Amino acid sequence: MTPILEVRELAVDLGGRRRWLRPDLPPVRAVRGVSLSLRPGEVLGLVGESGCGKTTLGRTILGLQRESGGEIRLDGAVVSGLAPREARRARNAIHYVHQDAGAALDPWWSIGRTLEEALLVQGVRDPAERRARIDEVLAAVGLDATARPRYPHEFSGGQLRRVALARILALRPRVVILDEPTSGLDMSVQAMVLNLLGTLRRRYGLTYLFISHDLSVVRRFCDRVAIMYLGRVVELATAAEVFARPRHPYTRALLAASPSLSPEARPPAPIPAGEPPSAARLPPGCAFSPRCPHAQAPCRRTDPALAPDGRGETACLRWREIAADTMLPA
Repeated sequence: MTPILEVRELAVDLGGRRRWLRPDLPPVRAVRGVSLSLRPGEVLGLVGESGCGKTTLGRTILGLQRESGGEIRLDGAVVSGLAPREARRARNAIHYVHQDAGAALDPWWSIGRTLEEALLVQGVRDPAERRARIDEVLAAVGLDATARPRYPHEFSGGQLRRVALARILALRPRVVILDEPTSGLDMSVQAMVLNLLGTLRRRYGLTYLFISHDLSVVRRFCDRVAIMYLGRVVELATAAEVFARPRHPYTRALLAASPSLSPEARPPAPIPAGEPPSAARLPPGCAFSPRCPHAQAPCRRTDPALAPDGRGETACLRWREIAADTMLPA
């Protein structure tokens, strides 16, 4: 199946203004040579610690952040290398649902005005068409016309997620980047949001890039999973394979540290050596080697590329040696 979205060797440097003031400071490479693709209708999970580059990658795909290298393709056409305004126009089929849905809405605007403004920006000039489309998407997310005159502070956290989805759906997206869509919600509301996302995916033929740190949600909702560490994807495979047979030591550490309600589950194990290194001063070789219990001398000299491993891709020199010991309890 031809991918709807492809990212090839994408790199993103941050801190340009800081370096203009202090030329001696090194650049912060927030995204380092990331390659991945999204197939029509699938959900690709993007997982990693805070600061690993997940949100920066999503913003760059959308066109809000300028890439420093690599390319982005939408339906086979290159849409990278453009000025920010042109990039957003070229990627009109890609839209982004912010982590904090309430902060992404103007508190002084009613929900109806917010949704209508989005359509006006997209060039929908007919008032009747705008009204019909707004009513359609409000109904699709489980709200109704009574939401139109209300303001963001009158909605709960779960309802604000629905409003944010309605605003995106009104623009007829094909790819939706979901940044922590269930964070800050209790379990029952999380389930409602995930069920809604699944329904909208089937109804509108949506493709999701699902950014999250909640492994239980990713396991339940995503088709494939990409694990990020310090700006790079270190493992990419189906969700079933990643959770049952993780190949990269960092993936194993993440899963081992995830809490479980099973009485047979072992207690969470911390990732060795504490915090990850600074993205501005990466260690030589594999970036995970200072924290990896399997690291050897070659790991500290060579930064492995993401390569096929028989059921997906892994960026680890020793994955074959440790693969026999990668079975984790469900």
